[in-house]
Amino acid sequence: MRLSRYFLPVLKETPSEAQIASHRLMLRAGMIKQSSAGIYSWLPLGYKVLRRIEQIVHEEQQRAGHIPMLMPTLQSADLWRESGRYDAYGPEMLRIRDRQDRDLLYGPTNEEMITDIFRSHVSSYRDLPLTLYHIQWKFRDEIRPRFGVMRGREFLMKDGYNFDLTREAALHAYNRHLVSYLRSYERMGLQAIPMRAESGPIGGDDTHEFLVLAETGESEVFYDSEITDLKFGDRRIDYDSVEECQAVMEEFTSRYARTDDTHEESAFETQVPEERRRRARGIEVGQIFYFGTKYSEPMGATVVDPEGNRVPVHMGSHGIGVSRLLGAIIEANHDDNGIIWPEGVTPFHVGIVNLKQGDEAADLACDQIYNAVVEAGLEPLYHDGDDRAGAKFATMDLIGLPWRITVGPRGLKNGVVELTSRRTGESEELAPDQAVTKLAQIYAGKL
Repeated sequence: MRLSRYFLPVLKETPSEAQIASHRLMLRAGMIKQSSAGIYSWLPLGYKVLRRIEQIVHEEQQRAGHIPMLMPTLQSADLWRESGRYDAYGPEMLRIRDRQDRDLLYGPTNEEMITDIFRSHVSSYRDLPLTLYHIQWKFRDEIRPRFGVMRGREFLMKDGYNFDLTREAALHAYNRHLVSYLRSYERMGLQAIPMRAESGPIGGDDTHEFLVLAETGESEVFYDSEITDLKFGDRRIDYDSVEECQAVMEEFTSRYARTDDTHEESAFETQVPEERRRRARGIEVGQIFYFGTKYSEPMGATVVDPEGNRVPVHMGSHGIGVSRLLGAIIEANHDDNGIIWPEGVTPFHVGIVNLKQGDEAADLACDQIYNAVVEAGLEPLYHDGDDRAGAKFATMDLIGLPWRITVGPRGLKNGVVELTSRRTGESEELAPDQAVTKLAQIYAGKL
């Protein structure tokens, strides 16, 4: 994409309403525009990152054997009355009445709807296990929306729902989700720590939140510092193996890590040596739940078991905040000059800066590099405007592309261009074809 043909409304000044880094930088980088309190339009740059995050989530869910679908944003209140949550959920739920005087709601979550779908189509244990998921916009009428997409009223979320015959099978689904989440977050350049948490209005006794450590986090967290040394990496996991998934669960949850809702100071002091005790802030980016038959019993979601008995299925709910993740990634990856995108989620893989637009040799070299980058399967953003070099660099630093190729008449006379890392600031002079080859090697396995 040539910047002269792109819509990138960057701001020089920081909007006064932005209180945290991700909100400031998303507004300044032209990624979002507020429509009303807690509701945003996603402009082209922000939308590209949002879709990259969504694609990673899709890939990792399907790798784990989970089946994608799509449920509507509006739900019947009757389903929620069946489960007993319609009146209990609170004012965060946006309630609506249509022209036929039927009560509807804008879904904050989908346990009731997915249970209704299941009970309508599944009746035998032979159809289990089953995990369905979707990625859909949701709405919760926060009393005080703030921090941009980190605590908005409208947000994009992945919900997954497992249906199993027994508690043991459902807990395997729980572990399977934990593994898939660890893989997803690491592909996005994040370390998200699973922490024992409260279930809240979802219900159930078993639940872990995934939190990214950040000073602006809304939750206080307590953890053993050893957990920050854990990496899932590129290991291969058989998602059908109870033993392999359980081993990952134990590896990542055996050390003390809790949110303030479940923290016990005495247990913290007993289980964690003083030199490894940490207190910090964390941003929640996902949560997994096992809640047994909480929804299947009142809503009649049953199957016939091998003995011929009709029994309620065991269920779990598993969410990832897709739009919230974008803010969390920026909170964990920025400096004074702007965003620093990890390679796995960057909107463009490299920025090309022409130091002397209109110079025949520089223009030709930029065009050739642009085409070579595209042929390598990468997306470049070519800053082909007439701005001064300093302004071009500032824009590239603000929007945070991981790599920049700088092309100028002086370097071309020596047969080189400059390849610069946004994260480290280090530059290397290479022949144009070598710069493209190096980029392709960097991104190999990250796309």
